[in-house]
Amino acid sequence: MKKTCDAYTTLRGSLRAGRYGKPGSKRHTSASGKPLAFRPEAAQPYDDRMLSWQHEARTVSVWTTAGRMKNLASTGQAEQLEVLARHRQGESDLLHQGGKWYLIATCEMPEAAPNTHPVAFLGVDLGIVNIAATSDGERHCRRRINRKRENDRTLRRKLQQKQTKSPKRRARKYAGKEARRNKDINHKISKRIVAEAERTGRGVALEDLKGIRERAWLRKPQRTTLHSWTFAQLGAFIVYKAKKAGVPVVYAASAAVLRASICTASSFTSTDSTAISAIDGNSSSSSRSVVVSSTAVNCQPHHSEG
Repeated sequence: MKKTCDAYTTLRGSLRAGRYGKPGSKRHTSASGKPLAFRPEAAQPYDDRMLSWQHEARTVSVWTTAGRMKNLASTGQAEQLEVLARHRQGESDLLHQGGKWYLIATCEMPEAAPNTHPVAFLGVDLGIVNIAATSDGERHCRRRINRKRENDRTLRRKLQQKQTKSPKRRARKYAGKEARRNKDINHKISKRIVAEAERTGRGVALEDLKGIRERAWLRKPQRTTLHSWTFAQLGAFIVYKAKKAGVPVVYAASAAVLRASICTASSFTSTDSTAISAIDGNSSSSSRSVVVSSTAVNCQPHHSEG
């Protein structure tokens, strides 16, 4: 019931803010004129009254409509479980996906003290051939990943051409697999970039791709390659990992990115002020960043104890 109330509260706020257009418009009427519906396997939020964690025993207790299910085995990576035990805050979402049950918990972690005087900046250039290339000469995701991306596009195109149920079902399943693989690659790239910047006492200068689709005129095959990678997701991963490590991040035009590695913090902000659209390194040490930890849960009925 709380999930339904929250959904209608969000809808009313969106209608008042004009996200569905003016009152009387087609979108506004469609959004306000029909009841909200939830998917059968949509995530279900649980607060601390309905779900409790037993971290040492690696079990959880979940309240259901049929009663409380106790001693449900849960698992995860050792470092994730440690973060979960120390920093979990607020609600947890129970999700059923791919035949498995997952608990998604929000962890509120303190940020490291920001490095306000970096010795230089590590420039990161985002591109098609190499997803990310740093000013140190390191290139991330070369020929092997590009071949896999091309194979993904070929398979997706073949499945989309067939309008029967089986190819559509396979396309949906493969789309989720492709998105998870790309997300994992973005996590690994951002982790290596932030770790290198932290080790050398530098900040990170990201290429500003805002408006790239309007600025760049490309042929159709090139447009497909450009839009098939989530560069915004990669940038977001770098930013939140950098906040956690206390590494300052700036957004700069592509030409300024290549000069970033030889500029100090003061000279970079003064000489390239027209190229910088945002700078992030002045947050106080008391501010906090939020990350999400996912823990697999075995919710088989035979674990229930009334």
